[in-house]
Amino acid sequence: MANAYFSDLLATISERGRTLLRRGDSSNTKHDADGLVELCEALLSGRGEASGTAMAREVLDLYQDLDATGRRAFFEALVRDFGPDRERLTKAIEKWRAKSGDEDASSVHFASEPRRQELIRRLNRTPGGTGDLVNMRADLLGMMNGHADLAALDRDVVHLLSSWFNRGFLVLRRIDWSTPANILEKIIRYEAVHEISDWDDLRRRIDPVDRRCYAFFHPAMVDEPLIFVEVALTEAIPGAIAPLLAVDRQHLPIERARTAVFYSISNTQRGLGGISFGSFLIKQVVEELRRELPRLDSFVTLSPVPGFMQWVKQDKDLPLSDDDRELLKQLDEPKWFENADVTAQLRAVLEPLAAHYFLKARTSKGRLIDSVARFHLGNGARLERINWLGDLSSKGVRESAGVMVNYLYRLDDIEKNHEAYANDGEVVASGAVKKLLKGEGRRLLDMRLS
Repeated sequence: MANAYFSDLLATISERGRTLLRRGDSSNTKHDADGLVELCEALLSGRGEASGTAMAREVLDLYQDLDATGRRAFFEALVRDFGPDRERLTKAIEKWRAKSGDEDASSVHFASEPRRQELIRRLNRTPGGTGDLVNMRADLLGMMNGHADLAALDRDVVHLLSSWFNRGFLVLRRIDWSTPANILEKIIRYEAVHEISDWDDLRRRIDPVDRRCYAFFHPAMVDEPLIFVEVALTEAIPGAIAPLLAVDRQHLPIERARTAVFYSISNTQRGLGGISFGSFLIKQVVEELRRELPRLDSFVTLSPVPGFMQWVKQDKDLPLSDDDRELLKQLDEPKWFENADVTAQLRAVLEPLAAHYFLKARTSKGRLIDSVARFHLGNGARLERINWLGDLSSKGVRESAGVMVNYLYRLDDIEKNHEAYANDGEVVASGAVKKLLKGEGRRLLDMRLS
């Protein structure tokens, strides 16, 4: 109620200010990137609360009217013309060099701030401004590939969004069948791991007694889930996704649940890329579940391996024999996984290869290749199990030859595992996964790599 009242109040102020602008000179604003830049300069020049809020709204509305070329020109202008006030910064540095006191250092800090940061703050004050800025950053990300000149602007936007979307502002809400339909529709649309086919499919995932869904929301974007996780309550750690999503599955009586399975985590706002909520979400959901269901003793994921087959096909230095490489050509055959002999032979090759992928393979910068692995291991999970033919959907077969993995969140070990990965790059894994790496299977593979 308080948020709604405050939003209505700001909207009233904005509309009154907009009326003042219409009476003034805003009708002469050019509806192109140059006109938008002029309006931004006017916004920074200092206006009253009403007219300033209205002008910020005009800036955001005019931005929406620009095509891709105009938006890029606008971003380039923000980099070129809205940096720090050089004269002010020079004077602050000279003063600090003369005295070197804390107050003078603070003056250097504030003088070094680009003017575009204050511009973004003022745009954020208008009703709906936060969501518009998130969408604007999504546009920016789409234009940055190969254009390092926009990196400075992106750093400034991320700096501010990280402050506005820190954990203290996020609200955890359970999503169930009583959640408003406009939010449920977004859960269907944003699901990024296992597609939700229709409303009946959604209901099967959030309504039964042994299913849960939780999402983070921000007070400035009350109808937009920022990230959500789907949870299955099971008796044991699952190795395949199909039984969890089956239409005719038997619901588990809640008193028999011992394991919480995070089987889908979806970020919804591209403009918030690089601003991580996932670790906070998982930890808070674990707390919620433990409070509701104290008998739960295992918290695991059932995770896809989206980059595995791309790595297999592109990496020339895989620990494979010529016979292995010939065998892998079977993966190009439709429904190869329905042939028991073929799957047995492929399993003996691909399971050790998957262990190598997680434990040994690295990018040119020394990072784990798999983004899902980086996320969970960075949060303190342990690589618990590699599941052969865990996902036989067309996407799962195409991206990972059906391989899925479990990451185990053992609460007593999370901090230790996180430190091992963050400080030393160590992948904490179970004995079963390490055993695969040593070559248990059809043949021994030489895995003694530096």
